[in-house]
Amino acid sequence: MQITDTNDAQPVAARWTLDGLHYESLIWGPQNGKPVLALHGWMDHAASFQALAPHLTGCRVVAPDLSGHGLSSHRSADASYNLWDDLPQIARLTDQLEWDEFVLLGHSRGANIGGLFAAALPHRVRAFIALDALVPVPVPAEDMPATLRGFIEQTTRQKTKPPRLFASTEAYAARRIAQGNAHATAEALAHRALNREPQGMRLRSDPRLFASSAVKLTLPQIEAVLRGLTMPVLNIWAQDGLRAHRDWGARIEPLARSLVPDYTALELPGDHHFHLEPRHAARIAGAILEFLSDKG
Repeated sequence: MQITDTNDAQPVAARWTLDGLHYESLIWGPQNGKPVLALHGWMDHAASFQALAPHLTGCRVVAPDLSGHGLSSHRSADASYNLWDDLPQIARLTDQLEWDEFVLLGHSRGANIGGLFAAALPHRVRAFIALDALVPVPVPAEDMPATLRGFIEQTTRQKTKPPRLFASTEAYAARRIAQGNAHATAEALAHRALNREPQGMRLRSDPRLFASSAVKLTLPQIEAVLRGLTMPVLNIWAQDGLRAHRDWGARIEPLARSLVPDYTALELPGDHHFHLEPRHAARIAGAILEFLSDKG
């Protein structure tokens, strides 16, 4: 697929078909720029990077809507949304881009997926940049039966729920603001997340994304993933993000410092979606570009 250069702020849209699923994407930057694959968070989409990507000068940023999100296909009725279910499609997408090596950038759930991918295929990842997350939260091994039960029950329940409808894009944005998102974040995510129907604005995301994963990784497995991150890793935490509000966030960084060979951690102002706020995005981009000039 031949895709033209973009200007500094406006992306071009692209579409790939991978394993029968359509993946819609947004692309910023020159064709010959440093290749960067950007993975968004849970219930977000490619526009999650619309404030950050234009500041990543010299980079070719490709941000797909992961399956079940935004404009991309939902998985088949018998499929699931475990973190590792995205990994084969990520590999195939970068193959189609003809990227033998690339920078992997992920936010939240996208950072967790990115961490698994980078550990599995370290020779493909030039550098890994994780925004306000790094790897999945480890759970005790004895929780396995309860996790499977939750997966079965919640997946069944989500399949039978009616679509989530909002009176308007403003109503959707207001709900996200009430849940803690900044106004800029809620507005930026609203349009690509919704589809206009006669009954109202329907949430595009697959409702099965609200269900528990079938399997969650244990501490020894997470430690193995961290040891597998042999490329340079930049972990940027939001000052008012996961570390401030969830105790496991504060535990991940010390674990990474002890196990990841080349690990750099920073804390920058903002909430969990700090990369979507214009006042923070330029500073985050500056930290990323400085890191890549040294490491990537």
